[in-house]
Amino acid sequence: MHECTVNILHYETSNIGNNGVHLLGAQALVKLLENAAMTIPAVFTFGDSTFDTGNNNNRLTTMAKCNFSPYGRDFMGGKATGRCGNGKIPSDLIVEQLGIKQLLPAYLDPDLQTKDLLSGVNFASSAAGYDPLTSKITSAISLSDQLEMFKKYIKEVKKLFGEKRLRTINNITDNSLFVVAAGSDDIANTYFLIRARMFQYNISAYADFLVHSASVWLQDLYGLGARRIGVLSAPPIGCLPSQRTLGGGAQRNCVGAYNQAAQLFNSKLSKLIKNLNKKLPNGRIVYLDVYTPLNDMIKNPKKYGFEVANKGCCGTGKIEAGIFMCNQWNLFTCTNVSKYVFWDSFHPTEKAYKVLWATSRLFEPTKQTQPNNYQVGFLGYELT
Repeated sequence: MHECTVNILHYETSNIGNNGVHLLGAQALVKLLENAAMTIPAVFTFGDSTFDTGNNNNRLTTMAKCNFSPYGRDFMGGKATGRCGNGKIPSDLIVEQLGIKQLLPAYLDPDLQTKDLLSGVNFASSAAGYDPLTSKITSAISLSDQLEMFKKYIKEVKKLFGEKRLRTINNITDNSLFVVAAGSDDIANTYFLIRARMFQYNISAYADFLVHSASVWLQDLYGLGARRIGVLSAPPIGCLPSQRTLGGGAQRNCVGAYNQAAQLFNSKLSKLIKNLNKKLPNGRIVYLDVYTPLNDMIKNPKKYGFEVANKGCCGTGKIEAGIFMCNQWNLFTCTNVSKYVFWDSFHPTEKAYKVLWATSRLFEPTKQTQPNNYQVGFLGYELT
């Protein structure tokens, strides 16, 4: 197999560790796509704060917001945009790597430009989950309502560009990337923290419930025209700084029960995706493992260029997240965020996100005899 060693988002692969993953940098990918019969017209993201670029900003009923300092400290112009991190988040990294645009705007951004509609927007809402109760508790935009927003988006595009451009609209849904990240808030908050489902389900039954909800949602998304869908796994929830503080004892150890719950959910989610790929014609659904690389990063931070993995940069880093004390008045926020895996007690830093995305195997060599063929994981076609 042809060995490929390049930069991804200007982050050296040598800093990612010896994990055997082959990567394509943004410029290399764009060059390859120029020769492909099919290009990626747009990217659409759904789910929780992993992807939310500001949809909760003007939602008065929710406290799940990050549109204030010091969030966005290392973002363009040091502006807090609603992204739950110090800089760019995965939504932005995807479109940047694919050469589509630098940032993925929130669909509910009042300053959203018409030109952005055709190249993709974000529908995710911080604190949303596969469990409808999770979104109800936090007043986040539920996954079902995010699909309703996508339906509204399709109507807007048709109205703006006319039925004569229906072929263009169909091309968007057929050939774009659709990516969802959810499950973390369900397990960490709805199940373990407030125990809203604990007396109704044991953890195995709750994982089944979440996966069933994911199945229905993914099939609904497919019914709206999506054919290339990426589904992120749950992370090692028990090793998130906030969960260490809440359930890890005096030493703030990783909480084994929470990690086991995440692994159980991931196993069931992976099996679901395999089954859906057999069931849905012309569909390509990809399971993206976040758990394994983040867990390794937490256990071996120096391997990835970090020093601190058991707490975040914002405040003490042990419990602060969002409006809960991660704000401009907290005097304990670190000065050198590059040392940290986590920005606050729940969300990774931009640097950590870049490493995670690099190890997610979005782009990998195909199994074939030609040495320079690559398959773009979500797309399901080869570039020669």
